[in-house]
Amino acid sequence: MYNKEIEKAMQHLATITKSQLERIERMKAAEEWVNFDELDTIVIGVVGGDGIGPMICEHAKNVLEFMLKDEVEKGRIEFRTIEGLTIENRAKAMKAIPDDVLEEIKKCHVILKGPTTTPKKGDKWPNIESANVTMRRELDLFANVRPVKVPDKGINWMFFRENTEGAYVLGSNGINVTDDLALDFKVITTQGAERIIRLAFEYAKNNGNKKVTVVTKANILKTTDGKFLSIAEKVAKDYPEIKWDDWFIDIMTAKLIDPERASQFEVIVMPNLYGDILTDEAAQIQGGVGTAGSSNIGKRYAMFEAIHGSAPRMVEEGRAQYADPCSMIKAGAMLLNHIGYAEKSRRLDMALDICVQYEKKLVITGRPDGAKGEEFAKYVMDTLSDPGLESKWQSYQK
Repeated sequence: MYNKEIEKAMQHLATITKSQLERIERMKAAEEWVNFDELDTIVIGVVGGDGIGPMICEHAKNVLEFMLKDEVEKGRIEFRTIEGLTIENRAKAMKAIPDDVLEEIKKCHVILKGPTTTPKKGDKWPNIESANVTMRRELDLFANVRPVKVPDKGINWMFFRENTEGAYVLGSNGINVTDDLALDFKVITTQGAERIIRLAFEYAKNNGNKKVTVVTKANILKTTDGKFLSIAEKVAKDYPEIKWDDWFIDIMTAKLIDPERASQFEVIVMPNLYGDILTDEAAQIQGGVGTAGSSNIGKRYAMFEAIHGSAPRMVEEGRAQYADPCSMIKAGAMLLNHIGYAEKSRRLDMALDICVQYEKKLVITGRPDGAKGEEFAKYVMDTLSDPGLESKWQSYQK
């Protein structure tokens, strides 16, 4: 009984296992980190995406061009617009990223990317994989790094979410064994876990942090999450100056909103799905997902984006011009830091703090009772132009 179904499932698992073993070999052979100082020109690809994506991406690009004007004129920086990563074009090609679009993306060093629509069951689009998941895999963007800061609550968190495995890497490769049995798969590798955990500890070491928190559900998922946790224990031994602890994902979601505990977290590292959930919660604590940027880091490529979706409802209701560009501008600050412009990145972070957390001369509501995204981007640029920017920011820290 069920021999045919079991054989089908075993063949499917064999195919998946082979692909993951091959991926491990590619990780072992991965090239060294790119050195931006050695490049004559750094190419920044701008990919608008879907829904509100092109609009908020354009606002962030304008801020970056404003800050990098001299570098662009000297040929040190080139902005390159890449068309075609829309749900309509992806559905037509029946690919998460059409081949010609991926080819253009790979010609860039870093990508500033607006949100893209991921088809879900029951909507009008074919069941193609998430463009984000595909891009992270194709460019081996293994680290999703998301900062969250709420000064008046003493919160300054840096999240490291593993980006290329966990529950997402095979998210579109599940199998319906029978009408009654559906199976999905979760993958944790030694190489994948080790590199994201080590990156988190390196960040803590280089930025004066005293503690790294590892988040799993290793008490239930003993094989995969158990591996992640055991590798964290091994990596931590290389950083004796950094304290570390571990929490299960369910209680961690509670502790982020615990006023007695929240400010004690600093650097937080976890597998893919938990990182997705926890960083959205953290962004809401900061002021909403529209305020949070995100970087996706690999050795050769990097991609910077908002953490929220494409908000098709805003477009349908004619409100796209009121979409909050803060997430994309924050992503732009992270991009600046990644390519070697740490001071410009710091100034942009300060300007965003002043505009969003303190002065609040313009407030984004997503509706006509608030500012337009274009107006807010200009507010940020005007703040950047203020020669007293740093002293103003310092005054708010007291």
